[in-house]
Amino acid sequence: MKILIFGATGMVGQGVLRECLLADDVELVQTVGRTATGQQSAKLRDLVRANLFELADVESQLSGFDACFFCLGVASTGMTEQAYTRLTFDLTTTVAQTLSRLNPAMTFIYVSGSGTDSSEKGRMMWARVKGRTENALLRMPFRAAYMFRPGFIEPLHGIQSKTRSYRIFYNVLRPLFSVLHRMFPNSVLTTEEVGQAMLMAARQSPDKRVLETKDIRNLING
Repeated sequence: MKILIFGATGMVGQGVLRECLLADDVELVQTVGRTATGQQSAKLRDLVRANLFELADVESQLSGFDACFFCLGVASTGMTEQAYTRLTFDLTTTVAQTLSRLNPAMTFIYVSGSGTDSSEKGRMMWARVKGRTENALLRMPFRAAYMFRPGFIEPLHGIQSKTRSYRIFYNVLRPLFSVLHRMFPNSVLTTEEVGQAMLMAARQSPDKRVLETKDIRNLING
């Protein structure tokens, strides 16, 4: 498989990139983001773009891919709905429209979040915007599109969030991770599990398109 990853320097994206590079059936991984990953691999290419809304001049480098794992995202804290919509709905759908035109046989996987509001009418701003984004992606002419809605994600293999407050939060919780996995198995995943599940979705094209934590884990465990 040839795979595109948007947001490979974020916490989730780092985990997804690691699993892709380890997978024997992945021959090429191309990341797209504002900074390079800093990793070295014979099957890794970094495409650095200052403005991810502007991809027209690099369309030739975005063609011929089997899957896109879209891991870009921002926290809604302190943002207006208009600003959050631009960086969530507008950016994601702009990229997806380009990719669906260039790669109609592509599988597109979007990292959404637990609690996303598919009705687009709930009280939580971020959930409405995420729901609107999911619904738009599901209507696009990809071979298949999957919405991943993980809850809490434990970073493994030295992966860290780029956000300082999140790093502190994860460091405080680290001694409790094993307890959280046992007590809340349907709410907790690892970065490794998320990456492996994305690969399984791209390989197998399961029928269910909106996947909660339990569904994501079931992709790996069968």
